[in-house]
Amino acid sequence: MLLLLTFHYLPLLGNVIAFKDFQPYLGLVDSPWSGLTNFRVLVEGDPYFLNALQNTVVIMLLQILVVFTVPIALALLLDSLISERLKRVVQTVLYLPHFLSWVIVIAIFNELLGGSGPLNSFLRRHDLGTIDIVGNAAVFKELVTGQVLWKEAGWAMILFLAALSRIDPHLYEASSVDGAGKARQLWHITLPGLRSVIVLLLILRLGDALTVGFEQILLQQQAVGLGTSEVLDTYVYNNGVVAGDWGVGAAIGLVKGLIGVVLVLGANKVAHLFGEPGLYQKDPR
Repeated sequence: MLLLLTFHYLPLLGNVIAFKDFQPYLGLVDSPWSGLTNFRVLVEGDPYFLNALQNTVVIMLLQILVVFTVPIALALLLDSLISERLKRVVQTVLYLPHFLSWVIVIAIFNELLGGSGPLNSFLRRHDLGTIDIVGNAAVFKELVTGQVLWKEAGWAMILFLAALSRIDPHLYEASSVDGAGKARQLWHITLPGLRSVIVLLLILRLGDALTVGFEQILLQQQAVGLGTSEVLDTYVYNNGVVAGDWGVGAAIGLVKGLIGVVLVLGANKVAHLFGEPGLYQKDPR
């Protein structure tokens, strides 16, 4: 509770900067009010902001499509293994990258996929040319998605494995007696058993949808340029912290948070319409 209060709730008071011409030497209280001036960058369509928004949405969709679904497939594949020892080994190998920092992850990808890495070295030895991946703006979004997938898929898989362990094994035995194959068991037993967890995690992911990896992208911006790599979080940092336009940075951060709240509430409402408990339910009393 103390950690939540200190690092999540007290900083909410700083959102007042979005309505001020904040000057660090004047402080939060003495800085003059500016009304909605800081929100003009959103309303008037600043091209740099629109570029950051577009990049953010594209990366967000890629991550929801790939990074959210692959752990489900991994959990299903791992759960189908017969050997418990093999399951534990594979699970450990898959979720270990979660504990690496982004600096290390990006360094690994640069070493493996860079111009002098083993991939391009192999291609050169066999006169197959080379593949420009690291530092290539054309494939930057796919590279970022691949990095997140490698780092986080194994960790996200754990929740789905836990949900699979709660499915009654007698359901599979009864369906086998009735002649159901693996495909029908997957469709009628396994996926319905995972549905509530999938809906819950998707709702939580939507609340953080416009946050697509600040540190990860910032570390690679210099190699590909801002046109391809600028997202909302780095836009706030580059314009709010580096350039000193604190009010605009706070305004964009505030709007981003409000959009996340709206997405969570909307997705939760849709989940209720489909008969799922979602993130929360109203007390029927």
